[in-house]
Amino acid sequence: MKGNEVGVVDVSVIVPMYNEGKVIEELYTRLKNVLEGVGKKCEIIFIDDGSTDQTFKELKKIQEKDASIRLIKLRGNFGQTAALAAGFDNAFGEIIIALDGDLQHFPEDIPNFLEKMDEGYDIVSGWREDRKDPFLSRRFPSKIANWLMGKISGISLHDFGTTFKAYRREVIEELNLYGQFHRFIPVLVSPMKVRMAEIPIQNEPQKYRNSHYNITRTFTVFFDLIRLNFLNKFFTRPLQIFGTFGLTMDFVGVCIGFYLIYLKYAKGLGLLEYRAPLFLLSILLIITGILFIILGLLGEMIVKLFHDLTQGKIYSIDKIYQS
Repeated sequence: MKGNEVGVVDVSVIVPMYNEGKVIEELYTRLKNVLEGVGKKCEIIFIDDGSTDQTFKELKKIQEKDASIRLIKLRGNFGQTAALAAGFDNAFGEIIIALDGDLQHFPEDIPNFLEKMDEGYDIVSGWREDRKDPFLSRRFPSKIANWLMGKISGISLHDFGTTFKAYRREVIEELNLYGQFHRFIPVLVSPMKVRMAEIPIQNEPQKYRNSHYNITRTFTVFFDLIRLNFLNKFFTRPLQIFGTFGLTMDFVGVCIGFYLIYLKYAKGLGLLEYRAPLFLLSILLIITGILFIILGLLGEMIVKLFHDLTQGKIYSIDKIYQS
């Protein structure tokens, strides 16, 4: 980020765009009308995520006539998480608001986010309380995914999936987004003990293209969340989880071994003749436990290397257009 410009802007609105050429004029007009009425210095950052229609051309026209617009053109289609990361990394606002560029989200809800942020929250998340999408293909899988996310992460949000959220810059600066983790930002920042709130937002179905979200995405979200929850809790201390498994296995294996030794000398029963499967299980548990401990130590080494090396970006910027 350009540190000398940070703090000049009160609110940055981040809008990732991919083949949204048909809605750009309406989206821009509504955003502009709303932001002019909030009484804060605002900027709008559009990110063209490798669109193949007229999206970039239309965005360039708007940027050329409005000094409050910045346009980031990515070299290709990197996905929504990468597009949001590019916007976050180049935003100057003390409060950063992200929303989709397909007009499913109403720009008119932005003042409600700012009002809630003024109460002292670090993140305000939108909640599509009255969703207009089809039940079986959108709302039902979304309900399952949100329920799973709440149970696994321990965070009580009704709607993890919506992009429409507001963040304080000091929270978002701590993030390193990758994969499809943009929907899990509340989970990613939970170790920071942030203050989080949720507000209802308006929504309407996409008018100009079909959504790619369906019931199969529920399973993808489930596995992503397990991975994220594991990383959140044990990324910086892998020996704790692998070492615990390893010591438990070693303990059980040693106990079985002592039991077999007791049977041999107290009862006169041969290990291989009468208890061969149990003897082999004991050896297997001890060896596996040692391997888990070694895996934990290797994990500690990888974590150290991770913190020592500089991370690369998950996107590549072609050019940033600004007045």
